[in-house]
Amino acid sequence: MTPVSSHSPHGQSSLRTVQVLGGGNAGSSAHVRSLAAGLVARGVRVTVCAPEEADHAYDFTGAGAEHVHVPRSSDPVSVAALRAACADADLVHAHGLHASFRAALALSGKRIPLVVTWHNRAHAEGARGHLLRILERRVAKAAAVVLGTSSDLVDRARRTGARDARLAAVALPGPRTPAERGDPDRQRSKVRAELGAIGRPLLLAVGALDQQRGYDLLLDAARSWRELDPAPVVVVAGEGPLRARLQSRIDSERLPVRLVGRRNDVGALLGAADLALLPGCRESRSLLAQEALYARVPLVATAVAGVPELVGDAAELVPPGEAEAFAAAVVRLLADPERRAVLRERGVRQAATWPTEDETVAQVLSVYDELTQPQPLL
Repeated sequence: MTPVSSHSPHGQSSLRTVQVLGGGNAGSSAHVRSLAAGLVARGVRVTVCAPEEADHAYDFTGAGAEHVHVPRSSDPVSVAALRAACADADLVHAHGLHASFRAALALSGKRIPLVVTWHNRAHAEGARGHLLRILERRVAKAAAVVLGTSSDLVDRARRTGARDARLAAVALPGPRTPAERGDPDRQRSKVRAELGAIGRPLLLAVGALDQQRGYDLLLDAARSWRELDPAPVVVVAGEGPLRARLQSRIDSERLPVRLVGRRNDVGALLGAADLALLPGCRESRSLLAQEALYARVPLVATAVAGVPELVGDAAELVPPGEAEAFAAAVVRLLADPERRAVLRERGVRQAATWPTEDETVAQVLSVYDELTQPQPLL
């Protein structure tokens, strides 16, 4: 049974929560949107503090939440805006390290419980890496509860001083737009024609074009795929700071790779793909990995972050940084329809073990109730 705060005598929660999101990667933003919708449906009042562009992309207001624009910055003006938005909250829930740090600053001196969800581990070297470790300790100690979306993040929170750290795997939100729910066969043919993959294998990678996504490894692997007959079309959906450098490599090395930019039809792209590729990952629960298994698309991934825990034996996993192994795994799968069929069936079974959106909301709400219910007198 879904827990409901007893603040209201009529079975509906009068709880007011503030969800704090920074720039927000796709996983954390989609989770906040799903969580907001589920909480509102249970009578919880939800305010989402996030940059304006995040509301445009994920439509928090369409989920029934109030949206307050708070820039992705820890300057005094942004912290003051966040502090004002949290003034009458019963509980604040921040997502990601930087958003959690801003929330901790905004709640300084207030007796409002702070819940933090770590969706991934922040990576940096040198002085910036040292700063991130300081922020992690500050956030872990400030939070009443730290929720980690994978076991390694829970362990890290405990090591950095969290009073209470728990595993809280988040669900993959279902498709929201008609384009994502259309006729799959018609979409598949249309997408493959658009991308030049008629009569050729279509391989898909999705994610921001940044250092953590492993795109250099992907391009290294793509060199050997030029010799296949027919050569596959490798499509990368995403935008980011590495675009110019990656495109330069693609052009100079004549790689069979297309950078198609940010897309709002990733579900359709995935439905048209023969294989999904995850050459690197900074998320503990990769959206692409989850979407691929749900869509019965065989996945080749590097064994990094929370990927092995997430996919189990339902994907071809290769060691990180080994482009030859990654390339070889793709070639083997393209030549082995029986192995692809096995991975599809394993993917269905693995996906069935993941929490639903309803279960995710219920778990989070139980934490909220635990932190906001009046404690019995001894």
